[in-house]
Amino acid sequence: MKPFVCFNKVSHQYQSNTTHKVQALTDINFHINKHEFVAVVGPSGCGKSTLLKLITGLMSPSEGSVEIFGKTMHEPRNEVGIVFQKPTLLPWLSVLDNVTFPLKHQHGKVASEAKQYAMTLLKLVGLEQFAHQRPAQLSGGMQQRVGIARALILKPEILIMDEPFSALDALSREIMGFELLRIWEEEPKTVLFITHSINEAVLLADKVLVMSPRPGTVVEELPIDLPRPRNNTTLKHEKFAYYADILRDHIFQKHAALNE
Repeated sequence: MKPFVCFNKVSHQYQSNTTHKVQALTDINFHINKHEFVAVVGPSGCGKSTLLKLITGLMSPSEGSVEIFGKTMHEPRNEVGIVFQKPTLLPWLSVLDNVTFPLKHQHGKVASEAKQYAMTLLKLVGLEQFAHQRPAQLSGGMQQRVGIARALILKPEILIMDEPFSALDALSREIMGFELLRIWEEEPKTVLFITHSINEAVLLADKVLVMSPRPGTVVEELPIDLPRPRNNTTLKHEKFAYYADILRDHIFQKHAALNE
């Protein structure tokens, strides 16, 4: 069976004017299998956001190809959902209407079956009782759960998460990590999760891609052999610190070499 996501010799270069070019990515090669949870870590400016834009079809690579289900990505597709750093909810709409907004935007209306599915998703993320509240009445973590439900409303096969918990405090971020694991286990998706947190990557992922400083490339593809389902006891597992140390060594050694 072919991988759900495949990056083949992908490089990308930005050109701000006729003379100045910035190489963001170079020779990226990796694949993601069905229902695999893959995290991406690396220093700031390593091209993680460019990676996201390529996999969502918001732009095409300068070189190489990005394939979804064996077909080259040229434009955004419903099979790929995205959860942003901030949920960017519409403040004048209820939680339920925010979740169903992609359907209304796409079709001009929301069928009763879709509203029922949206309520199912709100129950999945633990917000069923807040369906008719406004976003301002929710905490930051609750708003991000709404963002996750909204990303799932079109029933994507692949879910891209761009540092979705970065704006939360440390405790809320940890809680949301466990919540995401529960949601993923109940409604499996193929996930690419971008994060700056090494511990978060180890807790969530089946494998972690480590990116080098710009121009970004994958310097390590580390399988995470920790038992599932994962929970608070996973943080105490003897292998947890081992994997985190490997990732830190890769990231900080590359950073130190860059600054020598």
